[in-house]
Amino acid sequence: MDRKTEIINCAAQLFKNKGYSAVTMRDIAQALDIKAASLYNHIKSKQEILVLIIIEIAEEFTRVMNEILESDAPTINKVERVIQLHIAITIRNSDALACLNNDWMHLTDDQLAYFIRMREDYENNFRKIIKNGVEQGEIKANNQEVMVFSILSTLRTLYLWYGKTKKISAEELQKSMSELYLKGITNK
Repeated sequence: MDRKTEIINCAAQLFKNKGYSAVTMRDIAQALDIKAASLYNHIKSKQEILVLIIIEIAEEFTRVMNEILESDAPTINKVERVIQLHIAITIRNSDALACLNNDWMHLTDDQLAYFIRMREDYENNFRKIIKNGVEQGEIKANNQEVMVFSILSTLRTLYLWYGKTKKISAEELQKSMSELYLKGITNK
């Protein structure tokens, strides 16, 4: 792992534990056991770190959601892929996911607008998947906004629960969550 990646990972963990506003570059340097001045050889600012953390994850969510939406897979498979995406990112990088959920409002100007646009597009694309599934009779004709909110809220905050109880394997988590949601929303 290169030094810049180490800095970003360390900062994400500190942001998750203390919150973005409470963390200083000095805190990051101390956690890495280096001098604060040497951080600036790799990173310009704490804001740059936040942008790198949040935008990278948001772009991954956006890219994969676009692939899912454009695929010819049945709606149920698309919903399952969305679940898989969230679980994979949660397990791989829960610290960065916590930053995305808790610290996005500290992004500035263009980066904030870019993030909000990606988040809104992601949610709208998920709505399209659910709506299409209802129209095709694959998904129950329940309130679609409740379905979207329930599924995405759980998936977005999965890192809070999973971080405390890693007793469940990624495979078991995927299987259980998929069964729970898919049996709850499908007509089969």
